[in-house]
Amino acid sequence: MPLLALLGGYLVGSLSFAVIISRFMGLSDPRTYGSKNPGATNVLRSGNKKAAVLTLLFDAFKGWLPVWAVLMLGGDASVAALAGLAAFVGHLYPVFFRFQGGKGVATALGVLVGVNALLALATLGTFAIVVYFSRFVSLASMVAAVFAPVYLVFGDGVAWQAQGAQVLSLSVMGLLLVWRHRENINRLFAGTESKVGTKKS
Repeated sequence: MPLLALLGGYLVGSLSFAVIISRFMGLSDPRTYGSKNPGATNVLRSGNKKAAVLTLLFDAFKGWLPVWAVLMLGGDASVAALAGLAAFVGHLYPVFFRFQGGKGVATALGVLVGVNALLALATLGTFAIVVYFSRFVSLASMVAAVFAPVYLVFGDGVAWQAQGAQVLSLSVMGLLLVWRHRENINRLFAGTESKVGTKKS
């Protein structure tokens, strides 16, 4: 079951909904414009808000689905978390789309919801606070991703029961998400990163 869960999670994660939805709605491939990132934010640059919202929802769904499926089939929470990690890796490096994936923010949130809804809420709250004070979505995404495994460890025995594989999975997700935002990090240091609510000149 662990091997099937990992394979299934990766294949589900490899469904790049930014590309699929854009094709279905007659839009340009998101890998050809803007940041060239196949994610909801870049799809929004097409001017189609519906496509962006659908991309966000489906990207989160594919992170949640493998975790939920493993648990529903009687699998261990550790295996479920690893399946979620596999889905996240699939989103970053999708086998169906020449391994050109997104940054994984929505998919990571979906995995967190599957692992523990309260954990996901705490992480989302962190994201919202950082966005409110900094106006940088990229910074908020990275901070929230790094804090997720920290919350999992400190909430163990209080708000939830944490397992080693869960901590490992969320830690790897956080590191990979930060790595995928390395261009954003460079822009943050250079002072050229876009802020929420501001338009590029």
